[in-house]
Amino acid sequence: MAVFPTELALMNLRHYRADALMLLTAMIWGSTFVAQRLGMDHIGPFLYTGLRFLVGAIAVAPLIWLLRKPARLGTPSRVSKPMLLGSLALGCVLTLGINLQQIGLMFTTVTNSGFITGLYVILVPVFGLFIGMRTHKGTWAGALLALVGMVLLSVGPGFQVASGDWLQLVGAACWAIHVLMVGALASRYDPILVSFVQFMVCAVVSLILALIFEPIHLPMIQQALPAILYGGVLAVGVAFTLQVVAQKDAITSHAAIILSLEAVFAALAGWLILGETLSPRGLFGCALMLGGMLLAQLVPIYMERRKKPTPVQQEPAGHH
Repeated sequence: MAVFPTELALMNLRHYRADALMLLTAMIWGSTFVAQRLGMDHIGPFLYTGLRFLVGAIAVAPLIWLLRKPARLGTPSRVSKPMLLGSLALGCVLTLGINLQQIGLMFTTVTNSGFITGLYVILVPVFGLFIGMRTHKGTWAGALLALVGMVLLSVGPGFQVASGDWLQLVGAACWAIHVLMVGALASRYDPILVSFVQFMVCAVVSLILALIFEPIHLPMIQQALPAILYGGVLAVGVAFTLQVVAQKDAITSHAAIILSLEAVFAALAGWLILGETLSPRGLFGCALMLGGMLLAQLVPIYMERRKKPTPVQQEPAGHH
């Protein structure tokens, strides 16, 4: 099917806008690692996470109404028992993953946290094997490359690994499980409603843990408020919205590359704001990990496109 120049220009414009929105999303998520670290200068990890996701849930709540789809005769209700149970389970996995990340930041750098967390993109297809998903050879090559990179980044003298890095790695495994669960739920239920429920679960469970294990003082919460608002409003509310909007027009390969830059933005933010530095060995390790993440995502996309070639006219200009 031929595409007229005007249609092609509009198509390109939508793709470029999606790329820009996803880049902004990656920047927000990457810099949020710094907000998470700074927030814990005043309050504990559970309290920070609970307040952050409570703010995030409030920020996302209007989208449930604004982006709702008109009800049709014979379609299932937006709220159902399977949806609520699935969202509750999703919220529990989110709570585990984000709190492991938050506590891990107390014992490692923002840079290490960003890159190790990013390994979830490799763990998703690996874990997918257990539920019948097919995993491409590119994924295994990317996993090997990323593993070598993590050894260079995290393993210190005497083959010691910082406890925070181990927590981030277990957290990355939780994020991988979370992605697989989101994939199962988002295709059946309203993704914004599912997100709201999981954010509320994370907020409530984390606040209960904070009441049990952490001191809570209003003046300390007030001092941590900028970091809480950044992590809640920007990282959860705004970035979530940007991702939802961008993915409507996103090119899969572009999304894979741009969202993988979250780890790079985390490292940049750690350097600019916290003064973190990396040794040449650590930098090389980060480069290998980023390469592994991209390899694991882009090779399967490329091979799939070779199986199903698309007409040249339908490809957006400037991507050849």
